Amino acid sequence: MIRDFPLPDLGEGLTESEIVAWRVAVGDRVELNQIIADVETAKAVVELPSPFAGVVTALHAGEGETVNVGAPLFSCDTGEGVAAESAASAVPAPPAGQATDDAPGPNLVGYGAGAESGPKRRARRNALAADLVPAPPAGAEPSAGVEEAPATTGPATSRGSTLATSPSERPRSTPPVRKLAHDLGIDLAALHGTGERGLITRADVEAAASARSKPEPEPEPDPVDALGTSAPRREDAADVRIPIRGVRKHTAAAMVQSAFTAPHVTEFLTVDVTAAMDLVRSLREDPSFAGHRVTPLAVVAKAVCLAARRTPDVNARWEEASQEIVQLASVNLGIAAATERGLVVPNVKGAERLTLIELADAIGELAVTAREGRTRPADLTGGTLSITNVGVFGVDAGTPILNPGEAVILAMGAVRRQPWEHRGEIALREVMTLSLSFDHRLVDGQQAASFLTDVGALLRDPARALTMV
Repeated sequence: MIRDFPLPDLGEGLTESEIVAWRVAVGDRVELNQIIADVETAKAVVELPSPFAGVVTALHAGEGETVNVGAPLFSCDTGEGVAAESAASAVPAPPAGQATDDAPGPNLVGYGAGAESGPKRRARRNALAADLVPAPPAGAEPSAGVEEAPATTGPATSRGSTLATSPSERPRSTPPVRKLAHDLGIDLAALHGTGERGLITRADVEAAASARSKPEPEPEPDPVDALGTSAPRREDAADVRIPIRGVRKHTAAAMVQSAFTAPHVTEFLTVDVTAAMDLVRSLREDPSFAGHRVTPLAVVAKAVCLAARRTPDVNARWEEASQEIVQLASVNLGIAAATERGLVVPNVKGAERLTLIELADAIGELAVTAREGRTRPADLTGGTLSITNVGVFGVDAGTPILNPGEAVILAMGAVRRQPWEHRGEIALREVMTLSLSFDHRLVDGQQAASFLTDVGALLRDPARALTMV
């Protein structure tokens, strides 16, 4: 029986997803819950498991294509038909009120795959076992001149082969690496992974792409204009068209929604953060904190959580339907992260309950998973206020746009050593500019200023945290 698998709702309220990479091909046998594809939602790559077992008969979309929720993703021949019905009819009917093997079992979250049991599971196990042992010649006894098939330890992928020895085994790699290989036209099956346990890394794909490309002849020098400066050649220039999809599509829609819904205002504060930077350096040198990387971002994040306690208006949301402002009890602190797939803003749930070290660890973990494209959808939703660190790009200040639904976003600029008034004298100090954008429906200028100056006071003198606990 041929069954279609529609793209499920992944629990984010989205209407479509993009196929990043297929894990199976037409003709492959798949098992229940085997990963069949990597799909990109608004800001995360999600692995899709198969809701049933069988042989793939069709893939309804190619890699890089967008599929609407509910549209067929792939089709599978589950092998259910006359034989299955005959086997089912041979089983005595259960007593009234007792669940049957064909009754739907508990579903996978968001997918609707039922668990198999009883005769159906035994029949499937027997079918797999039959695939492992070649049939003897007609009229011959199994032990007469026919060597028994060796025992296997892995699930069968084809007659007489196992997953460990199958020549069509899918190479081990991460979704971003598979996407890069697809974009560069590199066959992962031809690569030997240098990562842990043979994992194919980004460096392996880039090395293969470099080796494949042929050296091009050196271009002629650019013509020199009358002023003696070289003029760039433009006869070979061409426009580059980039499809608007995935992260870029979601980010654009979110920023337009935010910019034209919330009235944005930005305030700036330049602060002497020498004491905060001394704290970061001392914690890094303290052996008791070995294995924990405390950064200036973590210190700013802790200051934001403490300051939000004193000004709850910044940790609130505007509810249009009920015409209410809801001040939230917990701070889900968003941390903007620039990745190869675009800007993502995962958030630390309950950040106000974490110590500085715990907050530093949580931020570091979010950054790693974001760069690897493994951010969970749950980590991208529910944020209440955010921080963006533009200082890592050498920028001093900016006017960040709010994440939709949030009241404030704080941009931390670059830390620079410059002359500064300190204790009545001019000294070289480490200085940072903070930029706070806020929704003027929720936060007035006085409230924003109070919050911003509290953050600045904590960075100027971290000991002030003792007065805010």
